[in-house]
Amino acid sequence: MSKVRILPEHLANRIAAGEVVERPASVVKELLENSLDAGADRIEIEVEGGGTRLIRIIDNGEGMDEDDILLCLERHGTSKIHEDQDLDAISTLGFRGEAIPSIGSVAKLVITSRPQNRDLGTRVIANFGKLIKVHETGCRYGTVIEVSNLFGNTPARRKFLRTIRTELGHIDEVVKNASLSAPEITFVLRIDGKETLHLDGGLSPDRRLGAIMRYRGAFIEIGTSISKKDHVWADGFLIPPEAQIAMSMGLRLFVNGRVVKDRMIIHAVAEGMRGFLMKGRNPAGLLHLHLPADQVDVNVHPAKYEVRFKSSHDIHDLIRRAVSQALHQYQGTLRNDVFLRPEISERPSAPIDRISTSSSTSEPRQEKRTFHPLPLDYPPRETTDFGQTPPSVAEEVFPAFNQARKPTPPQRIPESKPTADRPLEKTVKQHGLEVIGQFRNLYIFCRSGETLVVIDQHAAHERLLFEKLKRQFLNGKIAAQNLLFTQTVELSRFESRLVEKNSEEIERLGFTVKEFGGNTHIISAVPAITGQCDPGLLFKDILERFGSESEKNPGAGRLEDILADMACKAAVRSGDQLAPEEIDALLNQMLEADLFSHCPHGRPVIKTFQADEIKKWFSRP
Repeated sequence: MSKVRILPEHLANRIAAGEVVERPASVVKELLENSLDAGADRIEIEVEGGGTRLIRIIDNGEGMDEDDILLCLERHGTSKIHEDQDLDAISTLGFRGEAIPSIGSVAKLVITSRPQNRDLGTRVIANFGKLIKVHETGCRYGTVIEVSNLFGNTPARRKFLRTIRTELGHIDEVVKNASLSAPEITFVLRIDGKETLHLDGGLSPDRRLGAIMRYRGAFIEIGTSISKKDHVWADGFLIPPEAQIAMSMGLRLFVNGRVVKDRMIIHAVAEGMRGFLMKGRNPAGLLHLHLPADQVDVNVHPAKYEVRFKSSHDIHDLIRRAVSQALHQYQGTLRNDVFLRPEISERPSAPIDRISTSSSTSEPRQEKRTFHPLPLDYPPRETTDFGQTPPSVAEEVFPAFNQARKPTPPQRIPESKPTADRPLEKTVKQHGLEVIGQFRNLYIFCRSGETLVVIDQHAAHERLLFEKLKRQFLNGKIAAQNLLFTQTVELSRFESRLVEKNSEEIERLGFTVKEFGGNTHIISAVPAITGQCDPGLLFKDILERFGSESEKNPGAGRLEDILADMACKAAVRSGDQLAPEEIDALLNQMLEADLFSHCPHGRPVIKTFQADEIKKWFSRP
């Protein structure tokens, strides 16, 4: 007797149901896709008992006649593909014809539908894969599908479902994803008779996304300036990287309207946000990728959550560029929101690695400001005895309070220098901000109209220096500064090999290093911007980057990390007291820079507080 046998139809359907119908949310997803393919502009979802008691999907799509309803109950009955070549360019969300028969094999199924050109509709009742009744009925046009007693004939499957709350959470997520794939369609979700979600088709895509993610801030729009070359483009919205959001807020991805899970796309978005996202943070928002149907294979996963691209490298590059352009445009929006710029049209340009101490606006346009990076030992740092109590917040914010309690020793800081205990003079310069003062010699407080602006001086200067270093490196070589006294460094054998292997890149970074014998090397020049850093320690830190075996992004990504570290070490630090002219020069530099909102490690530079926000803190009307 043959060991190989053909499975009975009902058993084959139950096996297929195991792939398609994982949980109640899977049923909702498959039926919503059918409603969208049917051209509905309003879809209502009703759920009871966590989805196992009842799932009802009501749409106003094109509907089906009696023949179509009966055929859709048959396995692989579909109206969406007809020939072999149709599989190479699938433009619909559903196409296999497995969903309804698979669902019907593990549940009680009632389908009521009427096309717009018919006076009467058809009602079909099936019980766990067995057709029970077919008859005409009066109903509105469109389709209503009711799925009840889900997994009633497979109690083992039902036993492995999670709690009702968990299953409802999955259903809610499916409905939200469907609404984001088709923002022009109205979606209504009711759970146990209570309306929990209503997204009107009149909502703009960004407002719909904000309502779904419960985010009230502004989004960064993607794709407004990306050319639709070869009918491939990306658009969407990103939550600004500095926004305080829940870690659960992720990136929702869609390819030709189909929700997908794709690591390559997420990596491309993260690369586009490189230098804006802090370590450990992930992009959040929405991304739609549009491309010809023959450029993507959607038939690689039973639940159609994964896709395969014909040219994944080009897709990765397109998304990365789209996100990068969006963030560059966001800098302009942020600049207009923060800086008043009263005389921007007359402002001469300034190099971003130097901050001018001149506040004059009448300089000839061809003259450039020259601000030398603040030396790490300027101004003189105050030394305290071990165990001395640091000044309290009250002493730093209120100078009169501080002076009344503890007179300042005469040798502390010259009166010409600003201190944390004495706010800086209020000045309005080219940046248009009214400088209020420094807090803890790290944060610069300014006023911009009715907005309080707080700037991290180290992060701001670090970004400016990084952009200068990066531009110099891309132009050939970073400007170097010869050391008055050369410095000798002892390296390990591994480090010596790294020096030999990466000698050209090390020279482009502004270092002049020669072998002195064995593993001893002599440093005779360092990058000019980092002239105040210890040459040996700086050089070893760079070698560590070159030799990191865990580097996830070698090449350009590794070099950017090196430049970011160099900029971090050369920038003004926490505790560096800045004169009013230096603060104005730093703000002017930020106004001139293309990128200024985040340090190269992703930390935000600016935080704004609106007057209304501050009023709420103090319960003022």
